[in-house]
Amino acid sequence: MMFKTGRLLGPIAAGLLLTVGAAAFNPAPVAQTVRAATAPAVTPEIRKALAPTGTLRVGVYDGGPSSMVKLASGEKAGVAYDLGHELGRRLGVPVEVVQFERVAQVVDALKAGAVDFSVTNSTPARAALADYTPPIIDVELGYLVVPGSPVKTIADVDKPGVRIGVLEGSTSLGALTAIYKNAKVLTAPSLEAARTMLTSHAAEAYATNKSNLNEMSDQLPGSHVLDGNWGFEHMAVGVPKGRDAGFAYIKAFAAEAKASGAVARAAHRAGLRGAVGL
Repeated sequence: MMFKTGRLLGPIAAGLLLTVGAAAFNPAPVAQTVRAATAPAVTPEIRKALAPTGTLRVGVYDGGPSSMVKLASGEKAGVAYDLGHELGRRLGVPVEVVQFERVAQVVDALKAGAVDFSVTNSTPARAALADYTPPIIDVELGYLVVPGSPVKTIADVDKPGVRIGVLEGSTSLGALTAIYKNAKVLTAPSLEAARTMLTSHAAEAYATNKSNLNEMSDQLPGSHVLDGNWGFEHMAVGVPKGRDAGFAYIKAFAAEAKASGAVARAAHRAGLRGAVGL
């Protein structure tokens, strides 16, 4: 299901499933050297390429600080959410936030041209569906467990009888299915369903990036994120293919946002944890 939060303007202040493969597993963070370049001036051609409807449609999913979360104040925040509004401000167009239940639906919307901008884990499989900038954030991948789970360390994960939850269509699904020899992978249709999967003991652990895991842990008393990691997600700005006239601008925008600290500020405002290299 998809719903829209309306059209918003503002600075950076403060259901289809994607099938993925083992290429989603990223064993190490990518060291990024980003020059403090300034994005070129916006031309009508760039504006038309990046916001062809006259509105910048920003794709997000709820509950992930790299995408969008709701703060205690009632405000919304997130790296995709904040950067999308900043891009809309620079292009001089209104912003429409298009919300999905999970990241795979955001990627499908990019592929279909139903949204114009997002920030997601960039993998070779996803690069075949949308165009991505170099990564702007690397986030550790890990596991969340609740009291009573037999999984105490990462070494306990891949054992007979252990069930690991992942989000439907996530890059974790393809990666862990490929690398496990004993553990069974179960899918959840949403982060809310993933929490229920843990509290009902339908799964012994839940796997995704530590940004989302820490967000989930805040809502599950007694739960904790295991030490260590099984890889990294490389978050990057994604736009639909065929936006060539504006892609150089998007790459410069992303590099400038990282180099200027705008990405770090957006991550901090959203409470993103588990990032490296910010």
